[in-house]
Amino acid sequence: MELTVGIDFGTSNSALGLAVNGTPWLVELEPGEKTLPTAVFFDPRGNMRLGSAANRALIDGEEGRYMRALKSVLGTPLLRETRPIGGKRQSLLEVIAQFLATLKQRTEDQLRQPVTGVVSGRPVHFHSKDPDRDAQAERDLREAYEMAGFTRIRFMAEPEAAALASQDLKPGEIGLVVDIGGGTSDFTLFRKDKGQVEILASHGIRLGGTHFDRALSLAHAMPLLGMGSQLTRTLGEGLLPMPTQIFNDLASWQKIPFLYTRETLMKVRDLERHAVEPEKLGRLVEVIEAELGHDVAFAVEAAKIVANGGKAAEIDLSLLEKGLSAGLTPEALAEDLAAYRAELEEAISETLSRAALSPEAVGAVVYVGGSSLMHVVEKACETVLPAARALRGEAFTAVVDGLALASAEGA
Repeated sequence: MELTVGIDFGTSNSALGLAVNGTPWLVELEPGEKTLPTAVFFDPRGNMRLGSAANRALIDGEEGRYMRALKSVLGTPLLRETRPIGGKRQSLLEVIAQFLATLKQRTEDQLRQPVTGVVSGRPVHFHSKDPDRDAQAERDLREAYEMAGFTRIRFMAEPEAAALASQDLKPGEIGLVVDIGGGTSDFTLFRKDKGQVEILASHGIRLGGTHFDRALSLAHAMPLLGMGSQLTRTLGEGLLPMPTQIFNDLASWQKIPFLYTRETLMKVRDLERHAVEPEKLGRLVEVIEAELGHDVAFAVEAAKIVANGGKAAEIDLSLLEKGLSAGLTPEALAEDLAAYRAELEEAISETLSRAALSPEAVGAVVYVGGSSLMHVVEKACETVLPAARALRGEAFTAVVDGLALASAEGA
């Protein structure tokens, strides 16, 4: 018998499951773990490691190419550009297909049955402000599944899958799924009664945990590498502002691997020669030359988690210079993400408007996705829906649980 599974291919983490006697059962894609970091590492011989093994290779300083946030490039030209990865030229589409093929193979090895069908999660919008690019992103993901060996492919909006798996609402009560992943924020109003889910409205925006990381990196880490400083003119008097593009790319998870080129290194060395504060640009040169961009990003992410827990944190950059760090307080975290809170509030209100519902009609908010645990998300929900109770439950697996249940339909 050929199986159909549910796959939550996420920006930060991925998971796979199927329905067993009407209950979600998740495959251990890594020993003892129900979720797998969506990260890959290619060594110079082309061998691919993924998940925690990829993270360990990066942390251990092994030679190779590390990539994360692959989902963010779906629907963009970057997806099909070929470049040297793992000793040969290949595209990120091929990398994503290899990642999905590995999930498929690990599942078949455990279940000893072929897996040919998939119900894949997708955000309400991959690209909320560009319908053409949004549609292209789903076509890209479908192609990646086909390249990975799946022959029966269908998609389900991720918050709808989470609604299907939700067990904590009262009969007939209206809930709002708030699904904040690594790259997108999705909102679905639903009513569940007698096991049936009625979707009342859905909305999504391109905003997630990687955007939070980027904002914090630009505000606190990148200034230590020269962002916001000045350059001397080659000819004439006066000073010039430091270009910002390289810092924007270095603060963006999905763009970091593509900075490690001879051209980029030559550019930052030239900036160092003309910098008013050359010691800062020297750190930037080291990041590019030693390929430390992801180490910086992980340091920012780690500090974000601590500050979100209510404690003062340090973005530890001692790998660049002994004692080098940037402070991040809970208050600074809230200030840095204030604009995103406004976007979230607006998106929740828009979802209510689409369903023609008042805030009082919503009985519960179902938080889904790792980034839904950020206080900025909670505060946005409380502002718009002050009377709704919070349901956190299985924040990390709610989507794949619903996809697993959906995989039983017509499997």
